[in-house]
This record gives sequence, structure tokens and C-alpha cells, in this order.
Amino acid sequence: MGKQQTKILRPMKNLIILFGLTMLLILGSCKDKDANKEIVILSPQEFYDATAQKDLQLLDVRTSKEFEEGHLEDAVNIDVLEDDFSAKAESLDKEQPVYLYCRSGNRSAKASAILTDLGFKEIYDMQGGYLQWESEDIEANN
Repeated sequence: MGKQQTKILRPMKNLIILFGLTMLLILGSCKDKDANKEIVILSPQEFYDATAQKDLQLLDVRTSKEFEEGHLEDAVNIDVLEDDFSAKAESLDKEQPVYLYCRSGNRSAKASAILTDLGFKEIYDMQGGYLQWESEDIEANN
């Protein structure tokens, strides 16, 4: 290539790079801000402290039989393994935080993912579930 062609191509190359960077910035800033939602895992003690207030959404995602055997006060039972879990969860307020737990933490992780897909803004999951809650004797220690 001659000097003349190099002088023309260098500014053109810079323009292409600048255009590409500009497009990346524009596309990056247009992302849905809710896409960065995070499910917060709380220890049983942290869960207790957070749910000590009334008027919150407390969700037990175990079976109705497990729920009847014992549950946290004021919890609503919606079994994540049932086909209608999503439909029932839709009755909750997506704009308000939802605190959920299961037996050991596995089903509540599944429920958290479903709630995230449904558009819930704040989700708090109890680490270790109801088993850990009981083993740490949370209510007796508070």
C-alpha cells in the first residue's frame, strides 16, 4: 500500500473502532435493569431477623403434609412441586420482597428461580431450610 492509502485507511479504522465502542455502550445501557436481580440467601438467624416484622410475604414451598407438620408463623404454603405453583405465586405482590423456605434448601432454590422468571423483584431464601431452622432452634434462641 502506498502512503496515500495508509493515510485514508487509518482515520477510517479509528472511526470503525469508535462506532463499535459506541454501540457496545448503547446496547449495554439498554439492558433490563431487572436482569441483574439476585436471590439473597440468608442464614436462619438472618431470616428470623428479617421476617420478625409483620406484613411481609413469607412462603413455604414444601408439600402441604410437611407444612402441617410444622411451619413458620404467618407462612403461606404453595408447593413448588405442584403444576400450579406459578399460577398461585402470581397472587403474590411482585413489587414486595418475598421470603421463602423449604425443607433443606433445594426446592426453595427451584422456587426462587421460578419467582425470578415471573418478575419478582426481591427474593430471600433461607439457607438450609426448615431443617436447619429447627436444628438451630431459632425461635427458642430469640
